[in-house]
This record gives sequence, structure tokens and C-alpha cells, in this order.
Amino acid sequence: MSLAAQVIRDGGLVAFPTETVYGLGANALDEQAVAGIFRAKERP
Repeated sequence: MSLAAQVIRDGGLVAFPTETVYGLGANALDEQAVAGIFRAKERP
């Protein structure tokens, strides 16, 4: 868990399991991190 927190603090993305699919997490206040989620999901 501390590794995931550090990755998010550093502007990275983390993947985590939910009950049905994997989710992606990032710092919502970091525009580049949010853009990384859009790129990873291949969204415009």
C-alpha cells in the first residue's frame, strides 16, 4: 500500500482490483496523471 501511495505522489498511475474489473488510480489534482489515465484507457 505504501508503494502505491508513493507512485501516486510521484505522479504515476496504479491499478487495483475491484469486485468485477481493475481500476486505475492517480492524483486527481495532477493534470498529467489524469491525462495518463485517459491515455491508458485510450480515451480522447
